[in-house]
Amino acid sequence: MPDNFIRVLIAEDMEPIRKRYVKMLSETEDIQVVANVSSGEEAILQAHRIQPDIILMDIEMESKDAGLRAAKELLEQYDNLKIIILTVYGEDELIYTAFQFGVCDYILKNAKPEEVITSIRTVYSGRAPLRPELTAKILSEFKRVKSYESSFLYAVNIMTALTGTEVEILNLLLQNKTRKEICKIRYVEMSTVKTQIRNILQKFNKKSVEEVVVMINSLNLSEFIRKQSSKHINDS
Repeated sequence: MPDNFIRVLIAEDMEPIRKRYVKMLSETEDIQVVANVSSGEEAILQAHRIQPDIILMDIEMESKDAGLRAAKELLEQYDNLKIIILTVYGEDELIYTAFQFGVCDYILKNAKPEEVITSIRTVYSGRAPLRPELTAKILSEFKRVKSYESSFLYAVNIMTALTGTEVEILNLLLQNKTRKEICKIRYVEMSTVKTQIRNILQKFNKKSVEEVVVMINSLNLSEFIRKQSSKHINDS
């Protein structure tokens, strides 16, 4: 074994897969498997004890995101630690989240031995392994986030243009209140409620209340509207 071997910890809950990695890496002259565990909790404990150079970390172990949570905790504590995510699928969102936490690469569990070994050596040397498929996933996720942020800001800008009364009406609509129920709650005529709803639709550039509700819910803004409505009521 060379003096400068790469010390690797394997965290994978499926024993056959874990044993495959252990055997594969143990037969590689410049890599040493210093521990293998089956949970995120064990990975954290062993990483503290052994302080490996690299961890091969399964995303889903004792829970769906156990590997991500373990990776986040360890990367916050150890600047020199490098983590490679193991995954069955190329889940864009989970992989992107992992990169946000600071992981260096990801490997599909059915990857060929040479791919795994190359990833470990590349990450250990400090080079960024921006393979074409990895670059595409990151750019795709940036595009998705950018689109979400644009929609979010668009909706927030519209809501700042709503009157206090319109915010109250919108809050009631988000609670699935009918126009008749809104009339009773606000002690107003149906014609008044219809006018207020029409104004809301015009500001959101939507044709129906349902479209506005779907938009608000998809952007997780219903709680914001509820608070704005309560604030307006209290200030009145």
